Amino acid sequence: MEDLVTHIATVFMGFFAIMNPIANTPVFLGLTAADDAATRRKVATRALLVSALIIMVFCAAGSFIFSMFGITLPAFRITGGVLVALVGFHMLQGGENSSVQHPSDNDKAQSRDAALDMAISPLAMPILAGPGTIATAMNYASTGTLMEFIVTVSAFVVLCVITWLFFVSGERLVNFIGDNGIKVITRLMGLILAVIGVQMLIHGIGGAVSAYAGG
Repeated sequence: MEDLVTHIATVFMGFFAIMNPIANTPVFLGLTAADDAATRRKVATRALLVSALIIMVFCAAGSFIFSMFGITLPAFRITGGVLVALVGFHMLQGGENSSVQHPSDNDKAQSRDAALDMAISPLAMPILAGPGTIATAMNYASTGTLMEFIVTVSAFVVLCVITWLFFVSGERLVNFIGDNGIKVITRLMGLILAVIGVQMLIHGIGGAVSAYAGG
């Protein structure tokens, strides 16, 4: 029993280190800076539900999916890095949703739809359930036993709940620092996201070079 508890704690801390809800909260705030509290809560919920679903799928059939489509982890890292870097660049330039002072109901609906779409990409994939998280999940569930699958998925679901609490509590920070503070955070997190994307790209290229050199 003690070994099982230790293993669960190890899996959870592995996921916590790679997904890092503390560091991702400012990123979430920057991406949802133009949204109201209700939309921000919906974005957080959808992003984490999709993240949990992605991890479940890759825990169950990750190796099969990669081999079926001929996908390698370096290629996955390179693609994810490009996507994250582009989002970061957009945020760094001050890219926001509609800035019209009196938007129509249609504009508001489109803004909400765009925010909810953003919950899937880039939030769920590749920021939360990115290549590193997927690789970690596949590694922990690699034995193929039901117990390993349950432990891995349960640890990630608990982390998703904790991350959701971080994201939702971030609304208080938004109210505290105001619009100008959010703009500063948006640009700062844009820079950080761009760097994260480039780092993912470097890891992907390095992995691809190593794989082909070794082959």
